[in-house]
Amino acid sequence: MNSVEIFNETETKLEELDSLNGLIDYAIKAENVSNVVFNVIIVDKEKIQEINKNYRGIDRVTDVISFALEDNEDIVYEDFRLLGDIYICVDKVFSQAEEYGHSVLRELSFLTIHGFLHLLGYDHMTDTDEKVMFKRQEEILNGYGITR
Repeated sequence: MNSVEIFNETETKLEELDSLNGLIDYAIKAENVSNVVFNVIIVDKEKIQEINKNYRGIDRVTDVISFALEDNEDIVYEDFRLLGDIYICVDKVFSQAEEYGHSVLRELSFLTIHGFLHLLGYDHMTDTDEKVMFKRQEEILNGYGITR
């Protein structure tokens, strides 16, 4: 049984959040994982900058930050996988949707899947890893019908 909670910690009404559950279920199946637990948390630019500064030492706004709990080998669960938290900046969702010329739903979906794949251990620190991760993001989004 999967448990995914979505929290909007902003004053911004984001109707597209209602569409995320289906996408997340699809992504979980596409990645062939089960019994996962994680959160998607929508925050404003001030909060994500604070998180970025405190945990990554980077004092600027970013679009998404994932905290993958499985990176911590001291945490072991037998009946489920506690993946962690995905923080998404609502301000970046809107500005990047406009910048890239696609919908708010597309941008929110992209950032959610990007964060989810980070929780599963994907990264983009090398060109090869970036190609693998970004290809997988597009496969999941396109497979679910979220296109540019």
